[in-house]
Amino acid sequence: MALPAGVSKDSIRAVYETLAGGIGVSSAQITTTTATILSGASLTAAIDLSAGRLARIALPAAWTTANLTFQTSPDNSTFYDLYDAFGSEYTVTVGGASRSIVISLADFISVRYLKIRSGTTSVPVNQGADRILTLVLVP
Repeated sequence: MALPAGVSKDSIRAVYETLAGGIGVSSAQITTTTATILSGASLTAAIDLSAGRLARIALPAAWTTANLTFQTSPDNSTFYDLYDAFGSEYTVTVGGASRSIVISLADFISVRYLKIRSGTTSVPVNQGADRILTLVLVP
């Protein structure tokens, strides 16, 4: 599995070994998976998070400027746009390509199936080419 330029599995593990002391995660427990936003689209296919909790998203070197929002599903059939406790769409600020973005473990602890959107529900942003996102999962 290819990681974005400048991001290695060892660098991901090193950060989590440093941060995970309080949550008991060893580098051997960290897994990665990928999700693709196809060219001309704004949403990934469903991602099964049964292997772990979402902890980070690494963006590719090329990225059509957009923040990330999410859809979740308990059954991989019906997906719902993700909102926070205050009624705002859950949005991750991206800031640019080739970024590795830390995700709060608590925010996705109950999510089994996930879709990642480029843009928002009301203003999705189609990507200009296939974009492969690398997701880092922890137990």
